[in-house]
Amino acid sequence: MKITDDIKYIGLNDHSIDLFESQYKVPNGVAYNSYVILDEKIAVIDTVDANFTHEWLDNLQEALGGRTPDYLIVQHMEPDHSANILNFANSYKNAKIISSAKAFNMMSQFFKSDFEDRKIVVSEGDTINLGKHTLTFVTAPMVHWPEVIVTYDSYDKVLFSADGFGKFGALDVKEEWIDEARRYYIGIVGKYGVQVQNLLKKASGLKIEKICPSHGPILTENLGYYLNLYNTWSSYQSEAEGIMIAYNSVYGNTRKAIIELEGKLKAKGCPEIKVFDLARCDMHEAISNAFKYSKLIVATTTYNADIFPATRIFLEGLKERNYQNRTVALIENGTWAPNAKKVMQGIFEECKKITLLDTSVTIKSALNNESSSQIEILADELCRNYIAWDNEKANKNDLKALFNIGYGLYLVTCHDGKKDNGLIVNTISQVSISPDKIAVTISKENYSHHVIKQTGKLNVNCLTTETPFSVFEKFGFQSGRTADKFNGCTPLRSDNGLAFLPKYINSFMSLQVEKYVDLDSHGMFICSIAESRVISNIETMTYSHYHAHVKPKPQTEGKVGFVCKICGYVYEGKTLPSDFVCPLCQHGASDFEPIAK
Repeated sequence: MKITDDIKYIGLNDHSIDLFESQYKVPNGVAYNSYVILDEKIAVIDTVDANFTHEWLDNLQEALGGRTPDYLIVQHMEPDHSANILNFANSYKNAKIISSAKAFNMMSQFFKSDFEDRKIVVSEGDTINLGKHTLTFVTAPMVHWPEVIVTYDSYDKVLFSADGFGKFGALDVKEEWIDEARRYYIGIVGKYGVQVQNLLKKASGLKIEKICPSHGPILTENLGYYLNLYNTWSSYQSEAEGIMIAYNSVYGNTRKAIIELEGKLKAKGCPEIKVFDLARCDMHEAISNAFKYSKLIVATTTYNADIFPATRIFLEGLKERNYQNRTVALIENGTWAPNAKKVMQGIFEECKKITLLDTSVTIKSALNNESSSQIEILADELCRNYIAWDNEKANKNDLKALFNIGYGLYLVTCHDGKKDNGLIVNTISQVSISPDKIAVTISKENYSHHVIKQTGKLNVNCLTTETPFSVFEKFGFQSGRTADKFNGCTPLRSDNGLAFLPKYINSFMSLQVEKYVDLDSHGMFICSIAESRVISNIETMTYSHYHAHVKPKPQTEGKVGFVCKICGYVYEGKTLPSDFVCPLCQHGASDFEPIAK
């Protein structure tokens, strides 16, 4: 397979495997990817599983066309990628082996040799020149082993991403990328979100046109789609708005409750519902779908004064993969001493940023009027935001939205006649109660100030404490005049036609400008309220919460250089160029300060 004029694919498909890593079902097999770069010098990137030694060496020999390789680059030491290092070394005795120091330590464990006379140890930022192609090595510790490196080819702008961006499934099987990629990521890499975020930040400084992973297809188009998904998964944000229901039912009574609840959720506007019987489903598919959706319902029986075994496996699988930033509801069943809710609460209390609903359901053997009433109340609470989103069902005069105004951070949205725009502000206040009026103060330098002054209307979105840093990056670190801030996001619409966010807000208000006050550097818009909706009861994002818990802490230890005061980007070097522009937030050198010694 030709990837570019100089890069060839020499990997293999495995349709004989039943369980990847002896636990993940792979009905469509798996691909072991390996690559060769043909230049003045030749580099081979990774080997394949031990079951395909001769097929791989045949592929390599054919790609070489009579030449011999100069280097073998070992990015990752898991045996499905490294099993043939020794066979390669014996076949091409003059070739050097390039890898990280930790990888060579592992080679001595796997092969009883670290290839001392042939090894080239690389670390962060090291390069090797093949001729036209210069390869840069980027360390990726714990994505998902400690020795991992990825490789960037600046000539063809290709990132060889090791296990990053991989998926289950052989390359000769046509299937959607996302489901098997999600199951692969959550199952294998999901625990290491922080480390993946670090790698994504490094990758953001590279111009990438192709991604060549160690499993799954080569990615060549719409790379932003894949990068955005990895950012969502690794920051533990929900990929889709909806509810997953995971349940066990011994004799069918808990299942009947789930059927009743599912019907009520659909009737109240839940956009998507996925149901898993934990005793019968693919457990890893269930776990990955729990990460997909914004809300989770777990229903199980009390079993040996604990919870049903399959439920415990499911919950422990979530916990060990750092499940967080989700709303969770619990349903228990027990004939004489229901205890499942207490056990499940204990497990979720060990997870970060989980909103456990106060409303729960207790079934004593079978549904009755009381437990059916609890299901109705639970459905109302879970669907509160869906009802508020619905232009037909929403209460559009819910002035409790005003209670969510404080010294917080808000997203103000507007429309310039061609596209939606938005910006982050922290200067919003209620200035009158009869009638209710809101003051919104915006810097004159912001494009939104210009748009609102022309159109006279805006929406104020009250951001919640669940809002990730990516929202502040998108709406706060670039100008709407030159950027489409809603690219990749499908907003909802209020009656005035303006956008409001489908998540991360507890309320919004549609405002009509009644008066404008010139405040020199800023303009204050005094507005009446045309519409106000309450979406959830999650706390509003305060300025202090943002700085304490959301804004990334710059990784400056042991570094010499400058840090961006806006987003925390670190520029390493003794001198900051006067024309330097931050690659993350686009602010100039004046917004950088020296790293404190």
